[in-house]
Amino acid sequence: MEDLDYLYNSLIEAHYQVYAYVTEQDFESTYQKVKGSIKKDSLNLLETTTAFQQLISAINNGHTEIQFPGQSYAEYAYTGGTVFPLEIAFEDGKPLIRKNWSTEEQIKTGSELLSVNGVPISDILSKIYPQISAERLYFKQVKLELFSFPRFYWQLFGKQDTFEIELKSNGTISNYTLNAIRVIEDYEMKRDEILNARLELKFLGNSAYINPGNFGGDEQAYRRFIDSAFVEIRNNKSKNLILDLRNNGGGDNSYSDYLISYFADRPFTWNSEFTLKTSSFLKDHVRKNNDTTTRYSKAILSHENGEIFDFKFDDIQPQPLEKRFTGKVYVLVNRQSHSQSAVSASQIQDYNFGEIVGEETGEYPSLYASVFRYKLPNSGIEVQVSKGYIVRVNGSTAEQGVIPDIYIKDYLLDEEDEILEGLLKQLN
Repeated sequence: MEDLDYLYNSLIEAHYQVYAYVTEQDFESTYQKVKGSIKKDSLNLLETTTAFQQLISAINNGHTEIQFPGQSYAEYAYTGGTVFPLEIAFEDGKPLIRKNWSTEEQIKTGSELLSVNGVPISDILSKIYPQISAERLYFKQVKLELFSFPRFYWQLFGKQDTFEIELKSNGTISNYTLNAIRVIEDYEMKRDEILNARLELKFLGNSAYINPGNFGGDEQAYRRFIDSAFVEIRNNKSKNLILDLRNNGGGDNSYSDYLISYFADRPFTWNSEFTLKTSSFLKDHVRKNNDTTTRYSKAILSHENGEIFDFKFDDIQPQPLEKRFTGKVYVLVNRQSHSQSAVSASQIQDYNFGEIVGEETGEYPSLYASVFRYKLPNSGIEVQVSKGYIVRVNGSTAEQGVIPDIYIKDYLLDEEDEILEGLLKQLN
């Protein structure tokens, strides 16, 4: 119970604006509800994580979260754990079968999941959604696709040996009895994670295609890849550049800015406004983890706790003209373009550096982010909190994702590449 009180009070102190998407009364009410739901003197790690997620998710901020209980899930997996054998994706809000890992081959992808063990899917989802931090339902569904329904179903409902399911396909309702599948051998080892961005350059006719990977890791290696990629693109005399930011977890703006510098035609920045809130939690984090001599760290440490202040980034200069790509630029996004990848797409759109192709991102391009982390004192559970607010280049704070200039749906997030193929068809 001490950790719950600590979590509640620390969120109020450390978050940039804890009441941006929830009223003070509703946040207090959720806190009391979670507190009242704890009936035992002690909870295990899984039970504690599940309870605390319900409090932090009430803030409705995707970057402020306690992540899926991976340690508990791993322990369950390595002791013979089993899970639900179907993955889902959401299309127009409907949960459709994305992957079938069961032995029932008659189940087709695209079928709508109606119920599990006699419980309507809407009731099941209403229990899962409070575990997921997000600004809106669309983004909760994106995160549920990302971390997967089988995992969340296990977290909320525990181990089950069989599942009675009801599906709807082409207007016909069918019922199946499915056996649970082994977590490791039958599920985790067979599936690919949705976030699959990786460094890649290839040429598709008169178009160069770059996947820059997530914006993190070895920055010098990343810059070497970008440098060499644009040398090859120039040598190939490509007319179009296709930049793939789909299924991308985001990262740091120093990576994305370096990439954009190769096709920007004027100095640019990645936001129109960036403000931070300092706190005792943030200052402690900076002293322990950061170089305190940088301008950024000094700004945090020099302001009073609770104070919100502007932080200005220097403009980024484009590469010299002889290095730059000057053809048409197209940026691929989907609902799984997260964080800095969504911000970068909006940045390119707002400067008219390129056209955005795909579907609306789950993430807002103007968002509460710039996270830091701390651990709860007793359970050791890690809490991620947004300390900053970022406004996209054009100044819009509309509560929506990046809206593509050319709309193409990424149906079921499967292997069929509707977005890239659809763009290439238009270009050709």
